[in-house]
Amino acid sequence: MFEGSITAIVTPFRYGELDETAFRRLVRHQLNNGTNGILVAGCTGEAATLTGEEVKKLIIWADEEIRHHPKHAFLIAGTGTNSTRQTIEKTLAAQALGVDGVLLITPYYNKPTQEGLYAHYREVAQKCDVPIILYNVPGRTGVRLMPDTVARLSELDNIVAIKDAGGDLDAVSQLLVKTNQITVLSGDDTLTLPMMALGAQGVISTTSNVDPDRMSRLCEFWHARKLEDARRVHMELFPLCKAMFIETNPMPVKAALSMMGLIENELRLPLVPVKPESIPIIERALREAGLLERRS
Repeated sequence: MFEGSITAIVTPFRYGELDETAFRRLVRHQLNNGTNGILVAGCTGEAATLTGEEVKKLIIWADEEIRHHPKHAFLIAGTGTNSTRQTIEKTLAAQALGVDGVLLITPYYNKPTQEGLYAHYREVAQKCDVPIILYNVPGRTGVRLMPDTVARLSELDNIVAIKDAGGDLDAVSQLLVKTNQITVLSGDDTLTLPMMALGAQGVISTTSNVDPDRMSRLCEFWHARKLEDARRVHMELFPLCKAMFIETNPMPVKAALSMMGLIENELRLPLVPVKPESIPIIERALREAGLLERRS
């Protein structure tokens, strides 16, 4: 159901509040440059510091931009928390707004067992009808969704995909050996091509905030079996991907988008702008990619 380049879009702020004008501009920039889907309120969107009302606004604004654009794209909302009850409430709220899917991060801080993770996702799947994308990102949550657990969860009708940001290609291979009932999406920008070579169908990307065109072409080339073209674009993107993660995401990508004139470089505490010494690294990566001169 979900494939290609999906952008985990940043949440622009201005004087501490949502910047609707900048957000709509970002969504149009994505759609104009080939992005297949928009994820609002993911980790890159600073979901942890957004209120429920703010997430609702982001969903509505993104949906309006998508509906009025000639390119078809799907809309996903990040609704996962470390509370099963709150996750259900947020998922039902997003479902009522008509999203095409939800992204559910593994519960953080609680450190549930694999059986606890299975029970968490099963409970949400039973209470909600919207398609669910699992999100394995142990670097942020302290827990890892193991291949056996994902295979069990894939048997539930509305668990349709997994964003895997575990950085473990062996685990991805194990998962794909165990089941073909779930769509795998890369959660690590630099591993998008290697993961698609294993069987992933696309990526939920941070770097595509600043270069949606190349990231979408990478996926298109792979699906068209234009392997040399896909490899070339991967190599072109690689330095930019590395620059977008020199500090905690989304600090570098917000700095980059600010340099491109698309948003203010404003984050919510406890996140802060990147260190001064990171600025020239990000600027150089943008300039070498031709993005400081490129405008949508």
